[in-house]
Amino acid sequence: MAGAAQTTAFGQAVIGPPGSGKTTYCLGMSEFLRALGRRVAVVNLDPANEGLPYECAVDVGELVGLGDVMDELQLGPNGGLLYCMEYLEANLDWLRAKLDPLRGHYFLFDCPGQVELCTHHGALRSIFSQMTQWDLRLTAVHLVDSHYCTDPAKFISVLCTSLATMLHVELPHVNLLSKMDLIEHYGKLAFNLDYYTEVLDLSYLLDHLASDPFFRHYRQLNEKLVQLIEDYSLVSFIPLNIQDKESIQRVLQAVDKANGYCFGVQEQRSLEAMMSAAVGADFHFSSTLGLQEKYLAPSDQSVEQEAMQL
Repeated sequence: MAGAAQTTAFGQAVIGPPGSGKTTYCLGMSEFLRALGRRVAVVNLDPANEGLPYECAVDVGELVGLGDVMDELQLGPNGGLLYCMEYLEANLDWLRAKLDPLRGHYFLFDCPGQVELCTHHGALRSIFSQMTQWDLRLTAVHLVDSHYCTDPAKFISVLCTSLATMLHVELPHVNLLSKMDLIEHYGKLAFNLDYYTEVLDLSYLLDHLASDPFFRHYRQLNEKLVQLIEDYSLVSFIPLNIQDKESIQRVLQAVDKANGYCFGVQEQRSLEAMMSAAVGADFHFSSTLGLQEKYLAPSDQSVEQEAMQL
């Protein structure tokens, strides 16, 4: 960001298909971060978003509106949204001018839900890439509706989409299974939840699909898709219930680890906290080093406890 050498900014690029809960996530995460004492700026990058439930620091609708594009260029909603993102890509000076005064805030970018923007279209990736040049360290937070776990075929499709998104967006990446509080309403899972979050041996999914007369004819295709997913071995998920603060905290820890926020001075992290994030567990030095035995420093711990009680 212009003239921002003294301050590295951090944030989340919230992506995912329509209806996965991106806007609700931005609302819940922003409230949680403020309770922790962070200054938060929510940026709406979706020109189709109307009636935003959160306080919006920057709204792309001020630059380009989806309705206007559709009317003037005779485009449908999908083509219009792609044009809006290309227009934003061509006018990044506008976005930079909006973000510069917010330096020192933690950013949440509420992104459009068009899947092709995250799988093969270049506009959104180019925007993210340019923001990293402004010393803005982003983590892509990819939300997927948890109800896909109830259908093996849909889950394989979600895995393919998540993998393609990770490879295309080119940012540190955290995949979330959203709406976990509703998953019991979608039907019984064929396997334990850990099977889906850790993306364990997918051959069991193939066996499950083989019992369906329709998918039995596509076994070889499904085998190749599963092999591709396992060969990359990149996709895993964190379950999210946006109503549960402990669930939000687990997501935040993963995001802070991915974009490096937990290694900075913003919350006075100790060396032990950094090591804990690196190994994924509490890391204890000898007491002679005078370091804390908890993940958070005492001042952080009290603030976080207050947040969890809200």
